Amino acid sequence: MTIFNLPDLGEGLPDAEIHEWFVKEGDTVVVDQPLVSMETAKAVVDVPCPQGGTITKLFGKPGDVIKTGDPLVEFTSVAKPAADKGTVVGNLEESTEQMDDHFTVGVQQTSSRRIRTTPTVKLLAKKLGVDLEKISGSGSLGMIPREDVEKFAQQTTQVPAGFEPLRGVRRAMLQSMVQSHAEVVPVSIFDEADISQWAPGTDITVRLIRALCEASKKEPALNAWFDTKHGARQCFEAVHLGLAMDHEEGLFVPVIHDAGNLSDMEIRQNINNFKHEVANRAIAPEKLKGATITLSNFGKFAGRFASPIIVPPMVAILAVGRLYKGPVATSQGQLEVHPILPLSLSFDHRAVTGGEATRFLGTVIEALQRP
Repeated sequence: MTIFNLPDLGEGLPDAEIHEWFVKEGDTVVVDQPLVSMETAKAVVDVPCPQGGTITKLFGKPGDVIKTGDPLVEFTSVAKPAADKGTVVGNLEESTEQMDDHFTVGVQQTSSRRIRTTPTVKLLAKKLGVDLEKISGSGSLGMIPREDVEKFAQQTTQVPAGFEPLRGVRRAMLQSMVQSHAEVVPVSIFDEADISQWAPGTDITVRLIRALCEASKKEPALNAWFDTKHGARQCFEAVHLGLAMDHEEGLFVPVIHDAGNLSDMEIRQNINNFKHEVANRAIAPEKLKGATITLSNFGKFAGRFASPIIVPPMVAILAVGRLYKGPVATSQGQLEVHPILPLSLSFDHRAVTGGEATRFLGTVIEALQRP
């Protein structure tokens, strides 16, 4: 028998969620046949079968999270496994697991009591983070079989009553927010742009992207990545803009690559395409990668100002609040009612100075207030 472990589906991701199985136990499969679709990094990726054979075991069901490198499928091979070529297929390992444990007595020197189990079960317990001291073996003379370990692991990881575990896109968002909270030193500044000089029908999102690209040229420190481990930053000349989009299943952030070199029509076409693909959960994984700065237009729902969250390795995000009409003093000292666009900029103070951030936001405002 051979075991196919979950490969790295991109950018060193630690795990992935089973979205849908295309096979079942007992099926005969061929090389490159779709095996399973896995959801990770807010995208659904189909994993092909690495070799021909008969499926004998599926390690998980839809909704289960599998760690990269852990078993995904076990099958009896009818063809020699292909050597790993570094593709999405990953590695196949020979299984040394015995379905029926032949128990032997083992002694754990650091334990306060004798742990009666097999070396195989000890390895399983270590992998699942299970303390064998807390298990009363159901086997003869207190022996602990693998079923006891698996049952204990399942009980200790069960969601409390009344709670629903986050899955798919929301789980990816959870991981991003936890990483941001652990790593980033965020500061937010707020201001407003008077857009009374705009012509009727102006595309607000396109104007915002244009202003953000202009500001990134003046202050490239905000169009950058920060490496926490090495305390180093990388500033980019091209603006790869992450555009936050709301969906009932969670938040998606597709990327408009090299936005500064696109025409207004091309930017709008990208936005429209992203809206369609996100709505239909058909957006390709590569379109969700590589952002160097983010734009969030939360104001289409409600709210004027916010403290938007920075997702590492990026160091800045600009958020736009709800457009409103407010009083403005003219140069003659008179009051007029103008359309006002609220702006909120969050930046990572480890990589960006206050001066850089304020100059960036000032350039955005200046660009937006032009006719």
